[in-house]
Amino acid sequence: MPPETTATRDANINVIAGLPREVRAAVEGLTREQLDTPYRPEGWTVRQVVHHLADSHLNGYVRLKLALTESVPTIKPYDEAPWALLADSQMPLEPSLAILDGLHQRWTAIYRAMRDDDFARTFDHPERRERLTLERHLHIYAWHSRHHVAHITSLRLRKQW
Repeated sequence: MPPETTATRDANINVIAGLPREVRAAVEGLTREQLDTPYRPEGWTVRQVVHHLADSHLNGYVRLKLALTESVPTIKPYDEAPWALLADSQMPLEPSLAILDGLHQRWTAIYRAMRDDDFARTFDHPERRERLTLERHLHIYAWHSRHHVAHITSLRLRKQW
């Protein structure tokens, strides 16, 4: 494998490993009112973003395990917007932060144990109408991690919190 691929893969795995710490740092010291502030007009609140990360990454973890244990499974998509409106998205953050802590430890352990041929394994995503490799899956969730942490940190900068 080319060195740049290994470096990119390692960097993405490190993003997955560090997400729980990054999210905790991003929300540290925020008040209830701040947690219930949308990061953009008509956007999710900081609270909803944190709960969404737990929801989304649980789904991503399951997709990884399916692809590693089945031959080209078809995953179950979900509509994230209604999930963000359910009662559990109004809870305190700690349950979702705890999920991210444990989930990302397990997710990272699997990624770090995978061989090159494991990253070439695939699953079908019916909503995207696409067959995704686990290499691409890793890239997507590393991007997703950075993307949502940036929503919170950029809101804090704009609001000077």
